Amino acid sequence: MEVRPYETVGNSTRHRRHVPATPSKQPAVPPNTVDTTSVSQRLQKELMSLMMIGGDLGVSAFPEGESIFAWIGTIAGGKGTAYEGLSYKLSLRFPLDYPFKPPRVKFETMCFHPNVDQFGNICLDILQNPTRIVL
Repeated sequence: MEVRPYETVGNSTRHRRHVPATPSKQPAVPPNTVDTTSVSQRLQKELMSLMMIGGDLGVSAFPEGESIFAWIGTIAGGKGTAYEGLSYKLSLRFPLDYPFKPPRVKFETMCFHPNVDQFGNICLDILQNPTRIVL
């Protein structure tokens, strides 16, 4: 029901009656469709960038198969850290609405770290609920 505002007639104010809202004559807008082409192009661009400089940083990643949305990556342990000399394999799954939603990243190689559980999942609140703001 649509509530209409007060109506003034002469010196008196009265309520307008409730009138049912009329349905829109326009066709319903379909839910946001994802342009997977632009997401694929973005991932291809990021892959090329990673291939150019990733090795210098000790990281690499490549599509796992035919899909650009599933990657396998590696991270080399940083020099001068407890992880030096170690290499970690990760799986990355990019959502269809990337980069607006983050990829799911999981350590496939066991990693002893306070923010990685025994199944390889990264345990950070900010990754689970990115809209939450902590002050």
